[in-house]
Amino acid sequence: MPQSLASVYVHVIFSTKNRISCIDQIVRQELHRYTATVLKNIECHAVRIGGVSDHLHVLCRMSKTLSISGLVEEIKVPTSKWLKTKSPALKDFHWQNGYGAFSVSPSHVEDVTTYIDQQDAHHQRRSFQDEFRRFLEKHGVKYDERYVWD
Repeated sequence: MPQSLASVYVHVIFSTKNRISCIDQIVRQELHRYTATVLKNIECHAVRIGGVSDHLHVLCRMSKTLSISGLVEEIKVPTSKWLKTKSPALKDFHWQNGYGAFSVSPSHVEDVTTYIDQQDAHHQRRSFQDEFRRFLEKHGVKYDERYVWD
């Protein structure tokens, strides 16, 4: 076959360092648009970007040339630099070191999109840590609680 073809959807989740609630609603909307541009520039199709004041959800179709760790780095580095320019309160902004990345079947893309769209309501009932643990357990990811958070 002369071409390399792929259709891989991934749901990436990561928080602010120490889960500090620092991304206000106005900056958050701009961040989502900026993140979509970052994804476009690395040939990943942004399906949905969302989150709340302490974390980000990205659902995208990955470029066939990137690894998952490469994708996360390509998102975190420019968005962190960009956030630092948005206000004096964000001048020391950092994302957490780690992340979660979960495969999404094309038949579940709509469900994940809806889930991301409902983040504000969802996080009135559940913390980021509880949400993240639920994703790890749902996807059968073994983890040691001591090394999940920073």
